[in-house]
Amino acid sequence: MHPADLEPFEVLDRTYVTRRRLNRFDATTLLCVMVGMLTMIPAQLIIPGTSYVGRPAMIVCVLACFWWLVARVSPWLPLTGRQPIRWALLGFVLSMIISYAVGFMRGLTPMESNASDLWMISVIAFAGVILTAADGIANWERLRTLLRFFVVCCGFMSVIGLVQFIAAFDIVPYMFLPGFEVKGTISELQARGSEIRVASTALHYIELSTVLAIALPFALHLTRFSATRRSRRFYGVVSAILLAGNLATISRTGMVAIGIVMIVLLPLWGWRLRYNAIVVGIGMLAMLAVARPSLARTIYDLFVNAGADSSITSRTERYGMVGYYFSQRPWFGRGSGTWVSPQYQYLDNSWLATALTNGIVGVAALAALHLTAITLAVLAIRRATSNEDKHLCAGLLATQIIAIFGAATFDSLWFTTGAVTIMLTIGLCGTVWRLTHTDLSVRTAAPRRLDRRR
Repeated sequence: MHPADLEPFEVLDRTYVTRRRLNRFDATTLLCVMVGMLTMIPAQLIIPGTSYVGRPAMIVCVLACFWWLVARVSPWLPLTGRQPIRWALLGFVLSMIISYAVGFMRGLTPMESNASDLWMISVIAFAGVILTAADGIANWERLRTLLRFFVVCCGFMSVIGLVQFIAAFDIVPYMFLPGFEVKGTISELQARGSEIRVASTALHYIELSTVLAIALPFALHLTRFSATRRSRRFYGVVSAILLAGNLATISRTGMVAIGIVMIVLLPLWGWRLRYNAIVVGIGMLAMLAVARPSLARTIYDLFVNAGADSSITSRTERYGMVGYYFSQRPWFGRGSGTWVSPQYQYLDNSWLATALTNGIVGVAALAALHLTAITLAVLAIRRATSNEDKHLCAGLLATQIIAIFGAATFDSLWFTTGAVTIMLTIGLCGTVWRLTHTDLSVRTAAPRRLDRRR
């Protein structure tokens, strides 16, 4: 048990309660439900008559936003303490609203109008995840509970992907649930080189690689700091599964993201652990080259022949088109969510898409959201008093670097599994900033429900 979880704090005048609150249903429980729906239910399954915002996980995120608003408005429920991530999120949401209005002033086609409305619903869902995580997680133990569940769920996604990869058979269509309908087409097993790439329950291969890479630092954290040897071994196996699942996506983004995780975490490891990690990594690559030479060759070609890869050249060829449209409306863009295919081309770059739809202001607001999360994670690392807490905060720092990099390689905010996962980590950066704060009133986030005065 974390020592800070046992500290008492003042809710009102002469009213003290403990941070070790045992609630049957709290923000952590809601976030766990959302994570389970997000990762275990195929992304193509939606509520009938809706779009991707009708995914069960997205509906929970929207409800979480309204739950947070009720907690702020009610005189009995407001949460105490400051939270910088709220201001960064406010700037992001305002930029989306302004661009939304600018788009309708420009005049939208029916396809653009529908896409813009759906995007604003997604923004509400993103806000719900960030705020619920940043303000609602009560203590370190509840934070670790969420991370354990998140890692296991991502391990489930990885296992599904590995089954697809090894058996060359897509089992996702057999995971569909009654009462839902399928949106769009199922992500087929795509050939890349002499191998196939998989998407598991996500919509896209790069999306899956990004989510698994985001889960990796937390899996490594639990492998190192779990209380029992059995737990450490279990999460060690999960870490290996996450790595293997990432390789099965055959995605440059996922492999670079793994490198980012190692670069951020290695300074916090002792030399013995660093040597062990290097030896294990080299051993896994050697086993891969022997057991499946075609996969090793395909991964090698991804980086050596990247300049001739059509997936990269097609992105760079669109820069001229992006510059043409951007110059027409540089400040607030063409309207939130209005760059939608097939009316426009795929960009495979979330930063460019944001520049076209929300302009310079929208890009600055999105960048500020990530940079605020990075700053809070760094402050939490500096304030943390134990290696375990520092390691956890460093893992959150790595997730934001992955998010910034991944947004330049695919439309990360349009794929709901990856987008919600990124927003969750942004909120968790606010959580660790709050839990490591020196001011007890900031650390708590307890509701003022003990006050019975009228």
